[in-house]
Amino acid sequence: MFGIGMPELIIILIIILIIFGAGKLPEIGSGIGKGIKNFKKATNESKEEIAPPKENDETAEDKA
Repeated sequence: MFGIGMPELIIILIIILIIFGAGKLPEIGSGIGKGIKNFKKATNESKEEIAPPKENDETAEDKA
């Protein structure tokens, strides 16, 4: 990915734990998760605005 291996990730997580403490980690994780969810939602909405999904008049049942 970015050349970050498991040892580097562990060191980063330990530093975050020291800075913010164990009590704040669930709040931080929740905030990051909501941010990622909103980002994905926004990118999907922008894709739909650029090229709306095509609707087929025939469904799979009609073709059979």
